Amino acid sequence: MDTEFLDMHGAFMEKHWHEFEDTEENKFSYTDIFNEYIETVEKYLENELTNRVQHFKMSEFEQELKTRQNDLEGEIFEILATFSDFCAFKTMFIDYKNMKEGKTIDFSSDLCVSKYITTPEVAEL
Repeated sequence: MDTEFLDMHGAFMEKHWHEFEDTEENKFSYTDIFNEYIETVEKYLENELTNRVQHFKMSEFEQELKTRQNDLEGEIFEILATFSDFCAFKTMFIDYKNMKEGKTIDFSSDLCVSKYITTPEVAEL
């Protein structure tokens, strides 16, 4: 994911996060935001991939994502899954809203980073 994509995606999230609520019921506005999201992100990805991959077709790419959804892991694949899965899209916004409102668990105080220095003398022990 390049900086331009991350900036575009972040700006979109920032523009709409306040609209979402963590309830079973969906607002009508979610559909408009979902369609705008698909158009914005898909257009960006299609332009980039068309320039980089010979004979690229977005429709084939989307179909491949749907059929291999359980095989793909990582942040980029989570974002790509939001094209075809409204629930994933809504979850992404709810998670973002929780982060913005400080409702996520902060594990930073539970982490400890240590640096081990191994010398030949220590390695022999």
